[in-house]
Amino acid sequence: MRRILVVGSSGAGKSMLAGELARRLDLPLIHLDRHYWRPGWTASAPADFRAEVAALAARPAWVMDGNYASTLDLRLPRADLLVLCDTSRPRCLVRIVRRRWAHRAATRPDRPEGCPERLDLDFLPYVWRYPRDSRPRVLAALSEHAPGLPVRRLRGHRDTARFLADVSK
Repeated sequence: MRRILVVGSSGAGKSMLAGELARRLDLPLIHLDRHYWRPGWTASAPADFRAEVAALAARPAWVMDGNYASTLDLRLPRADLLVLCDTSRPRCLVRIVRRRWAHRAATRPDRPEGCPERLDLDFLPYVWRYPRDSRPRVLAALSEHAPGLPVRRLRGHRDTARFLADVSK
């Protein structure tokens, strides 16, 4: 495994898992949020972001976390493994609230400077609807762009611990 793509709902543990995988496997870590967002939560232009993701995905090795369905066609064919963090909705929401509190005074390491942690009323329904709206888009993109790609679905802490233990062997 030289290119691992980690996707899932906000609050599912993507960034932490990606960081741990990169550390254990000695692979470069790419947080797509750092490439998409500009200071003040300004989004990148879609064409610029696609070009940047294409260049990132072309690298020989990486652990990449982030959903960004508009670029799955670029990332899935290059990946050796797709890790789907499929944590329950209530747990994701609790983690988001905790994360907001924990990072109230400083930018998270997986975010660019000038993008402080925030919690707004549009974001929470997005998280709640992830299994219904976003996960099917990921699976459809997988079927279309990388049907033979191995997938590891992690439904919680125990699955994640077992997966990391397997990676360490």
